[in-house]
Amino acid sequence: MPIRHLTADAVRAAEHAAGDLLANGTLMRRASRGVASVVIEELRRTGGCYGRRVGIVVGAGDNGGDALYAGAVLARRGVACVALLLAPEKAHAGGLEGFRRAGGHVVGDLPDALDVVIDGVVGIGGRGPLRPAAAAVFGALTPPEDGGPIIVAVDLPSGVDADTGEVHDPAVRADITVTFGVRRNVHLLAAPQCGRVRLVDIGIDTTGAAEADTLWTLTDAEVGRMWPVPGPADDKYSQGVVGVIAGSARYPGAAILASGAAVAATSGMTRFIGSAAEEVVSHHPEVVAVHTHADAGRVQAWAVGPGMGTDDDALALLRDILATDLPVLVDADGLTMVAAHPDLVADRAAPTLLTPHAGEFARLAGSEVGPDRLTAVRELAHRWQVTVLLKGRITLIADPTGAVLGNDAGASWASTAGAGDVLSGMAGSLLAAGLSPQLAGAAAARAHAHAAVLAARGAPIGASDLLAAVRPAIRELRGVDAS
Repeated sequence: MPIRHLTADAVRAAEHAAGDLLANGTLMRRASRGVASVVIEELRRTGGCYGRRVGIVVGAGDNGGDALYAGAVLARRGVACVALLLAPEKAHAGGLEGFRRAGGHVVGDLPDALDVVIDGVVGIGGRGPLRPAAAAVFGALTPPEDGGPIIVAVDLPSGVDADTGEVHDPAVRADITVTFGVRRNVHLLAAPQCGRVRLVDIGIDTTGAAEADTLWTLTDAEVGRMWPVPGPADDKYSQGVVGVIAGSARYPGAAILASGAAVAATSGMTRFIGSAAEEVVSHHPEVVAVHTHADAGRVQAWAVGPGMGTDDDALALLRDILATDLPVLVDADGLTMVAAHPDLVADRAAPTLLTPHAGEFARLAGSEVGPDRLTAVRELAHRWQVTVLLKGRITLIADPTGAVLGNDAGASWASTAGAGDVLSGMAGSLLAAGLSPQLAGAAAARAHAHAAVLAARGAPIGASDLLAAVRPAIRELRGVDAS
């Protein structure tokens, strides 16, 4: 099953639906034991629990209560626990009493040489940056890589918005985030700020949450299962024929990268149209390359735009492609022309996938993406009735209904010139193989990110390195042993 992420309101509704489990404190006790278990696991990984030192930064409300109860569990396991109360008069009374009874101590300042610091400042209801007192506490901590404590956030890092993932300044940057029942939007949208996310089952039912408010991510196994591979009765045509329009004889790089990625991603046929035909065939002899659209032959989907130019001839060609009833992916120069001529995609009945980076998105939407990327991509997809893939470390793919699939690349190795051309070729080939624009974009984004990690291995890469790693990445996603 895809991984589900919910808004703060949907999580609250699920908690309230738990009835007595919420009212009698059962959910809080389960949550606190989950936090304590994750901290214990971390301490054991680095030498054991007894005598280790944990500091808890406590705000008002239930988030601080979760942290205090977790501290009580830790104290009973022999961990030396101290709590810094940012608002003593508003600290969770039951949690504070349990913490003290278990042997925990309240302090005015966090001591040095802590092994773990638990962020229990604010939960999913928090808004805006850390207040000065909390900012001073976390700002004084030495990073873990320099010998400082591991930071474990309860539910989400304080100072990060639960629904939009906006990282305010200042905000906590967690090494581990422990959350409960279901992941929140923030755990994808602000994944670098959350660190490793650990999900604890506390017995709430989220199946009734509104689908319109749901953000999903595909697992590697799901992407592997949906990836098109040839069956016993397949031939080159039945597997999908993608047409690529990219680059030029003067600037052939985009053409070579996009065509090569289409070839690597599926086993059907890749046709290329453009003045870089000879250069493309010299790099990828299996591509059927011609100079003009009239000579292209039959295709089942188009990937157009990277490096194709924006002159009158390019605009006329793009208009012809978008006038067909075939799925079309539009990127780069193609997006520049669509931004200037929205009528190109207005009322288009056939599947359309736009793949902008933030700057291209601003030209399409007429405004900057802003901190709420999720709402921005949903609104553009709905307004234009197309599927929009907003690129980034966290890629978001929204269809016209408002459904969104996300992908965390896990790193930014793919932030290199030409990487977008590779993504266009991959996603275009998946469109030709029959995947919907949203699934084609999401699957391509996951394989693209995986290829970047495989290619980099800790060192910077170029787009050619990324392209070379596409097939190994697909193999790993499919669980195929290449040895």
